Formats: sequence, C-alpha cells, structure tokens
Amino acid sequence: MTALPPALAGTPAWLTEDDCRLEDFLAVVDSVTDPADYPYAAAVERNVLVYDGDRLRDHLGSPDRRRELLAELARALMDGPGLVVFERAFADTSVVDRATEAFRALIADQHAAGAAVGDHFARPGANDRVWNAAEKLAVADPAVFAEYYANEIVALISTAWLGPGYQITSQVNVVNPGGAAQDPHRDYHLGFLSNEQVGRFPAHVHLLSPALTLQGAVAHCDMPVESGPTMYLPHSQKYAPGYLAWRLPEFRDHFERNHVQLPLAKGDAAFFNPALFHGAGHNRSADIRRMANLLQISSAFGRAMESVDRERMCNAVYPELLRLKASGASEDTLENVIAACAEGYAFPTNLDRDPPVDGLAPRTQADLLRRAVAEEWDPRTLRERLTAHGERRRTEEV
Repeated sequence: MTALPPALAGTPAWLTEDDCRLEDFLAVVDSVTDPADYPYAAAVERNVLVYDGDRLRDHLGSPDRRRELLAELARALMDGPGLVVFERAFADTSVVDRATEAFRALIADQHAAGAAVGDHFARPGANDRVWNAAEKLAVADPAVFAEYYANEIVALISTAWLGPGYQITSQVNVVNPGGAAQDPHRDYHLGFLSNEQVGRFPAHVHLLSPALTLQGAVAHCDMPVESGPTMYLPHSQKYAPGYLAWRLPEFRDHFERNHVQLPLAKGDAAFFNPALFHGAGHNRSADIRRMANLLQISSAFGRAMESVDRERMCNAVYPELLRLKASGASEDTLENVIAACAEGYAFPTNLDRDPPVDGLAPRTQADLLRRAVAEEWDPRTLRERLTAHGERRRTEEV
C-alpha cells in the first residue's frame, strides 16, 4: 500500500503557473468516457454520464446494489468525467415548484430592500442570487424544506462523494435573459483564491481539496441550451495544476471552444467534482429566467476538533503582538502568532452581510488583526472591529 494516493505519483511538492502546459491538459481532457465502466448509467452524452433517477430509486432498496452504485458514482467524479447528470432527480416536481415560489419571494424581498447581491464569477446585478438559501427556505417554509431535502438522489450522491455526516448549503442563482456567461473556473475551496495564494499550498492539497466538497445544481425550470445551462469540460478535474491554470488565457480559450452543455428539465440535477472546469452559460433566450438551486455540500471532516473563541484569543494576544513589534520582532514572527490565534479563512460567512471586497473571498479575522498590528490600533478599536466582523458573519435573526 502506498502512503499517498496514486494521483500524487510524479507530482512535484509545489505547483506553479510554469507547470501549466496546455499540451498536458489536452492529454487529460481528451479522455473518452466509456459506458462499459459505468453499468448503472443510462447513457453517455458528450462525454457526460447521465443517470435515470427513477431507475436508481428502484436499486436503493438493495444494500448491495446501493453500495455498488455509491462506488460507481465516486469513481465517476474522481477518475471519470467528473460530472454526473440525474434525469428526474425529483420524481415529483411539485415540491420543486413550491421551493421555486419560496425562492422567488426571497428574491422579491431582496429587490424591495434595494439589495444588490454579488456573484463570485459574474458582474454584480446581472443575475439574481440568494445566499444561504437552505437556511432561508427552512425558516420560510419548513414543510417544503423537509420534502425537498428528503430527496434520495441528493443523499445518494452526497454520500458517494463525502460519506456520512455531510453538511448542505445552497445558493439560488437566477440567470436572467441576456445574462452573460460566467468565466470558466474551478470551485471552492482553492478556486476562490488568487493564483498567488493557491501557490502557497503544497501539491497534495491541490489534489485532495476537491474531496472536501461536492457541487451540484437542481434545475427549477426547463433549461434548453439557449437558456445557458452550466458549461463543463469533462475530465478536467484530473489535471493536477488546474487551480493555477483556469485563469490562464490559453486554458480559457480551450474551454470556450470545447465545453459541453446539456439541456436539463425541471427536477433534473447535475453534480460535479469542484475541480471540474465549469461556468454558468450565457442566457440567450428571450424569456427564460433560468433558476437553479446550487448545492454546495461539505465533508463532515472540514472542521477542527475543538470549539475555539478566536475573537477572544485575538483580543487577549493583541497587546503582546504590539510588544513584539516594538521589540523588533520579524514579520515572520508576527505572522506565526497571528496564524495561531486568528481565523485565517474567510468561510463560512454570511455573504449577504459580509460580501467579498476585492477578489472572491471576504476579509478574514487574521487580515483584521494583521492590519491592527501594522497600524497600531488601540485595543478598544480592535475589539470593536472584531465584534463587528463577527456580527457580519452571523445569519440574520428572524
């Protein structure tokens, strides 16, 4: 048994933009999806695996078949095309319609409040976006929430990729007629960082990070290709330097020329490895407000073992940081102390109240403490700003 996953074989300890060569990328994405490798799939369309939700539900009563199906889906996301589509993921689309009504009411409330909700990869205001839609739906209509998330297919694919204990979040995205396509990208986690930040993470993190989350989308209306369903580049999740490559012009050009789009019917769902190159398509229709519930499902393991009040720690340690700075301590020394006490990651947060300022992620608690040390704020100022930062990250009280 090897100590590291086979995907790490031959990979350097660190990845840089110099490792991003289009010819290497083409050797990966030119793979052909063989239907013989996926016996539970109903079809392969444009290199994408398509499953019949009704047929899968018939298999779920058999523990042996369910286990085989879990293994097949995991293999499809890791070593296969990286993308699976479930036709009739929701056998009864009436629950989808009721959720759609709730989401539209939330969007109307946002418009009435004058809220301009940003989009990670598209121009703010071009689309309608509901952040934290799972919690908002649960509070607005618990019965619809319960029926919607009782869905067997959502549970099946989540368990296949992440195992038990997964955590569901969702964001509703409506791409209105004329709404431009998103830039192609990889997704959360490393996909939200700049290339300079991504380069600080060792290669094995690039390869293992996608196993921490699953991306999905449930179609809340019929989505013909003209309405701009998500664009995908099958097999691109297998390209090791991809988190550094997706911003490079030659890779974007290849995506633009070679991506695939599959029409979806209301109640269909697509799930994909977050390392897959993808992006929402251009809505060229005259009257289709393309609504999808974007599911971001996280591993149970994406959390520390202990609950820690890092705001309290920052306030306690701050005077010592100022003392160290005054005594001539190096920047590295100060950074090491900040890393040990402050939250250095922007997520999870409340993107309604804590949106990205520049880039794809909001400022972190560590950024705030770092600035306080640099500008030598008095402790009271830091305490007030840490409190305000924490309040922005909490969900609205109802």
